Order: sequence, then C-alpha cells, then structure tokens
Amino acid sequence: MASTTSFPAETVPQAPEDPLFGLARAYKADNSPLKVDLGIGAYRDNNAKPWVLPVVKKADEILRNNPELNHEYAPIAGIESFTSKAAELMLGADSPALAERRTTSVQTISGTGAVHLGALFLAKFYKGSQTVYVSNPTWANHHQIFSNVGIKVAQYPYFNKETRGLDFDGMTTAISAAPEGSIILLHPCAHNPTGVDPTLDQWKELAVIIREKKHFPFFDCAYQGFASGDLARDAAAVRYFVEQGFELVVAQSFAKNFGLYGERAGCFHVVAAPAADATTTITRIASQLAILQRSEISNPPLYGARIASTVLNDAQLFAEWEENLKTMSGRIIDMRKALRSKLEELETPGTWNHITDQIGMFSFTGLSEPQVLKLREEYHIYMTKNGRISMAGLNTNNIDHVAQAIRKVVGETQ
Repeated sequence: MASTTSFPAETVPQAPEDPLFGLARAYKADNSPLKVDLGIGAYRDNNAKPWVLPVVKKADEILRNNPELNHEYAPIAGIESFTSKAAELMLGADSPALAERRTTSVQTISGTGAVHLGALFLAKFYKGSQTVYVSNPTWANHHQIFSNVGIKVAQYPYFNKETRGLDFDGMTTAISAAPEGSIILLHPCAHNPTGVDPTLDQWKELAVIIREKKHFPFFDCAYQGFASGDLARDAAAVRYFVEQGFELVVAQSFAKNFGLYGERAGCFHVVAAPAADATTTITRIASQLAILQRSEISNPPLYGARIASTVLNDAQLFAEWEENLKTMSGRIIDMRKALRSKLEELETPGTWNHITDQIGMFSFTGLSEPQVLKLREEYHIYMTKNGRISMAGLNTNNIDHVAQAIRKVVGETQ
C-alpha cells in the first residue's frame, strides 16, 4: 500500500547499535559460568551484584515515611534544595562564585542531560567559536550530543599509548593551537575512558593557556567522590578555575557517586565571571536555561533528586555517604592493585603499572582490538573494543580468571 503522507519513511537508514549496550546484550546472552562483564559503567560489589548504597536506603525510607510526599511537578529548574547543595558540592561551600551570587543551576536528566542542556545553551548563545574540543579518546556520547545541536567537534591528544599515561604536551599544544574562543571540554576527575587525570599543577598550566586563548571551559564531572573517595579532591580542577575568575559551565552527574544510575539525577551549573553586573547576567542566563529546559523535558524527575537532596541536606547522612564513597573507591583501588600484581606474577609481557597509576572506574589496559575479541570469544570476558575495562567488574571470585586469560592472550599475540 502506498504511503498516505509525503514522508518517505522507507528511506530512513538503520542506525548502528550503541556499542556499550550491544556489549551488555551479548554478555547477557552468554551462558558461560565463567563470563565476566568488564564493560558496564556501574559499580558492582564483590559478588558482581549492583550495590544500593546504605545511605540511599535510609534516604528512601525517610521519603516513604513522609506523609507530605506527593508527585506534583517539580519546578522547571528542579528542586532548589537539591540544585543549591549540588552547586556547593561541586564549587565548595565557600566558593567566591556562590558568595557573589553569580551562579545558576538546573536539575537535569543525569550527566547526559546536563551536557545536552549545556550544548543547547552554547549553540544558541555562545558568541565564540562553535567548535568544542574533546579529548582523544573521550566518552563516546560527547560527539553526538554536540553534533546534534550543530556544534562542531574537534579533538585534542590526551592518551599516550606508549606510556599509557597523559599526553600533556600534545594536549597543551592542541589547546594552544585551537582558534581563539573555542569550547574546551574537560574531565575534572576519573577521565572516561582512560582513568588518566592531570595533576593539579598541570591543571594550573592548562588554566593559563585557556585564559590566554580566551577559550571557554566546559567541565563534565561524572565521578566526584567516586574517583579518590574525596569529594574536594575530585572537584579541585573545577574549583581552581572558578577561583581564577573563569566563566565556565559544569555538567554534574549523581549516577555513580550515589548509585542512582536509572534515576537520572544531575545538574547543569553556569558560573559567570566576576563583574559588577554578574548577578544580573546570571539572572538572564537562568531565564534562558528555563526556556530551553521547558521545551526539552518541561521539568525534571523527582525521585533521584529527592534521594540526593535528603542526603546532602543532612549532616549525619552526608557523613555516611562519604563513607559509602570510600567503600566504593577503596574496593576499586584494591582491584587495581590485585590485577596488576597478578599480571606481574604471571610474567605477562609488557608493563602494567598503568593499572594502578590510573584512577576511577575505568582502566585503559592497552589491549588491542584483536586481543579484546579473543578474550571475549575464548574466555567470555567482555570489555569495550578499545581495551577499556570497568574495574568495578572485577572481584575476588573472577580476578584470577581475568588475569590468566590476559596473560595467555597477550603471550599468544605478541
């Protein structure tokens, strides 16, 4: 039957499957008792099970027992008790930007929604270069989020394949060479996918370059507190740039550090530069963000933000949350040490110190795509094709299998 409209639906091409979700699907379909999921970007306990933070359970109990709880719409910009505390968490309670009332915050659909709202805002109002520079490699979704709103995406070198560490010279050279006023996307901690972060001194050098070139910093912070277990340390780069008077934006996710993956709790923050009219400027920016938010999602979901707000606004629960963060980051650090130790004990060809040098959920192993495929097909170990592994997928029950498999595959393919 011929189409009843002029829309040629039959010409819409088939899109490729998202690699990460395709990997998860393949893992679930694998019936081997030896299978190991090192692709998932979510925390797992030592039994490879999702871990609901004890403090989240307490917050949930508080909410469920609140007789005043309802399911009315949230304000367009979200729950103020959540967004204000989220800003304090990121910028520091003593931040000069907060004291001078030159920030605005919008609750978003987790970190992805925050990056998207930021991209929309910059596409419409940023008068500098409409090119964003992202690290090579970066979180794959960065490319399509910015491209979808008409912002061009370029890359700066980041990972040194020889040292499996930071290519700081390549990074600074590229950012220096970028056209004046470019948007520079930065991971303040636990870089995804490499797990390699600049030192604070290197952040200071980057700040000098970015200021000289009048670039615009866009921080994407998905792992505050989850990387080192220290909330202030993981936000140090953002706080330094703010202290230096930068105008910038921050996308903030509460998926990893609260374990609220599916609840989609996040924030987008704008920090205006110090100026006599900064408060007026930020008020105008807030009004435009509200317009963009209204047309995108109308208003954000409540549950995840309510959980986070309950914890962030209660000193006792906040302290317990910090302990939960140390539990997660500590287990991942232990798994890094254990994997490196076992690979070295097995005399696996190559060097493996980068596993413990890197930080956060992910490690860029240096394994090649053929090696990754061999690990999946012969040993039922699943990771992304670029050799990134989620350290949270390792535990005391599977780490011997993983280390021995890597030893065999690397030895056979050298």
